Parts: sequence; C-alpha cells; structure tokens
Amino acid sequence: MHHAHFILYVREQARSAAFYRAALGVEPRLDVPGMTEFALTGGAVLGLMPEAGAARLLGIDPGASRAPRAELYLLVDNPGAAHQRALAAGAAELSPLQPRDWGHEAAYSLDPDGHVLAFARAPALKPPRS
Repeated sequence: MHHAHFILYVREQARSAAFYRAALGVEPRLDVPGMTEFALTGGAVLGLMPEAGAARLLGIDPGASRAPRAELYLLVDNPGAAHQRALAAGAAELSPLQPRDWGHEAAYSLDPDGHVLAFARAPALKPPRS
C-alpha cells in the first residue's frame, strides 16, 4: 500500500471544505466540483465528496441516515489546540481532551456533516531501562 485516501460524503462540499480548512489549519491540495482533498501526514489524504456525487457513483443515498457514519482519528502534536480550532470552525463538542483507556489523550467533536472528528496524542514512550 502506498498511502490511504479517506473520503467522507458531505452534504455541502464548500461548507465542509471551509470547515476542514479551518479545523486542520491547512489548505486543500485539490478543490474542484465533486471533490476536495487535504494532504495529511504520512501520505494519507482526506477527501470530501458531495453526497449527490456519491449517490450517482454508488447508486445509493449515503445521506439517508444522519447517525455518525465515520470517525476521523488524527494523531497530532497538540490535540487541545486542534480540537479548539475545530470547535471555532463550527464543530460540536462530544468530549473534551482527556486521557483515554487505550493510553491516548483525545478530544472528540462532530463536523458539520455529523462525522466524528478526534484529535489525539499518543503518550511519550519511555526509554527502556538498562
């Protein structure tokens, strides 16, 4: 595998692109009718495709259910600051930054399309004892 693309189906491409531009603090690498893409670290790409385009492509309406259908879990250096950027951009907070059972510190919100957005930090690894 060379890298991964994660594509979220969104109601309004321009609104979602503006949200992720502000929440991630980066400009899209592609922004054309039908797809907006943001380069993520490690070669991954976040794509935003309008639900109408996805419906034509898949033959089903991905917007039929408004329950969260995806989670974008991003490991970042400062999850608190990233979470605050997302909230300022219009995300709805689900859970503030706090330690999680699996060892990460993570904060959770919902983007304007109802996708779960998490910003997290893995604990610093302690050097092995000699």
